[in-house]
Amino acid sequence: MAKAKPYKPTTSSSLSKKGTLLYLFLMPLFVAVILALLQTNIKAFISNSVAFALFFITAKVSTKGFTQEADYMNAVLIKAPKIPYKTISGFLLGGSTLFTVWFAGNESLLKALFLGSIATLGYYLYYGFDPKKDKLENLGDVSAEFVLETINEAKEKLGMIKSHMYQIKDLKLSDNLSTAVSKAENILETIQADPKDIRVARKFLIVYIDGIVKVTDSYIAMDEENINRETKEKLYTLMTDLDTRFDKELDRLKNNNQFDLDVHIDVLKEQIKN
Repeated sequence: MAKAKPYKPTTSSSLSKKGTLLYLFLMPLFVAVILALLQTNIKAFISNSVAFALFFITAKVSTKGFTQEADYMNAVLIKAPKIPYKTISGFLLGGSTLFTVWFAGNESLLKALFLGSIATLGYYLYYGFDPKKDKLENLGDVSAEFVLETINEAKEKLGMIKSHMYQIKDLKLSDNLSTAVSKAENILETIQADPKDIRVARKFLIVYIDGIVKVTDSYIAMDEENINRETKEKLYTLMTDLDTRFDKELDRLKNNNQFDLDVHIDVLKEQIKN
């Protein structure tokens, strides 16, 4: 116990893997269910099956909480999770332990309560609690909610484009879309790091990304074999223009940051002189 290290959230994948540890509780219960079935012990079969189901639900809810926490940790601007899945999982683990010890294991209620409490306490000591504080910095005259709404809307549309990409057989068009999505995501990251240009960028993000969604949606609604060469060439040209436009927008955002840095340096120089 002295060597146990507190759990530290990093990425969605590592958190999800961390959550799989809870599935280890299912192994002995699964064996117990099988043995009860082979022995035709109906009461034991039912109680062990319920215990198995409780621990399985606990593991699933907990994994969702870890993934939710990872998204929170990796985001620059985000609201705290509305549903405290980790908190719920801790109590579920305690309740599952209590049921398993008392009802399925035929132990005393006092012992079951003790072990259930220990399970819940151990869960919170190791995994911690759900994030509770919104990560919304002071953005001046720009509303944090407005920034989040714009970014989430853009991400949702990018997700739609990605789903369309998997249905497009034309490799050239699919590659062009992949490049456009990647650059759009870079623009989103730049905006999240410095959201003051969100009002100008919003028009770019929503109009251009929404335009791609509409084009790809119309494309996959047709049979690709029926799309003539001239139409495809227009699409290739459109994607090239979009690629150039995305590069210009990203450069504009970065150059604006450079301008702000130069201004701050000049102001600091004047303050030092005075």
